[in-house]
Amino acid sequence: MFTGIVSGIGRITRVAPLGADASHGKRLEIEAPTGYLDDVQQGDSIALNGACMTVSTFDSATGRFEIDISAESLDKTAGLGAPGRINLEKALRANDRLGGHLVSGHVDGVGRVSHFAPVGESWELRVRTSARIGHFLAYKGSITVNGVSLTVNRVDDDASGCEFSINLIPHTLANTTLGDLKADTHVNLEVDLIARYVARMLGKDTAGS
Repeated sequence: MFTGIVSGIGRITRVAPLGADASHGKRLEIEAPTGYLDDVQQGDSIALNGACMTVSTFDSATGRFEIDISAESLDKTAGLGAPGRINLEKALRANDRLGGHLVSGHVDGVGRVSHFAPVGESWELRVRTSARIGHFLAYKGSITVNGVSLTVNRVDDDASGCEFSINLIPHTLANTTLGDLKADTHVNLEVDLIARYVARMLGKDTAGS
């Protein structure tokens, strides 16, 4: 489990295929911030842009670790198949503060940035996604975007899906990769865990459809 509070910004430095065709996954080498791996062990879980992955090898001295990602995970996520900056979060400990919300690290779908512009001291981020994901969104509810726990300010449903709006404060932009976003960028989305269970109990869970 995670909280959606990014604990470091990393960079995918190398992407290597694990096989000869598209049915195989890839091995990623990630460069972490100085000291980030000091308490990491082989087999630990680290979320990359909101997707929970397992540390297969690591080197604390160089600040680099590797993960293997399947073709299925690459197909269902965004931003993990090529070099670039990513949000990192280590798995939640039992005595940690729950600063964001309960996050499983399982990406529910991919959204597309439709608008990203300054509003006062902050920035407004709008993301378009499917009606399936929009079903779980609510005003002032929680959503995870590229691994960052955020509050939904507006939800607009239409015939082609759903668009939701988020306000990003300067602290969030400075301490995550969300400041790198631009129109048409694809982002990983995870809906609120509680919303999922409520929908299931009401017989309105569309996540598997």
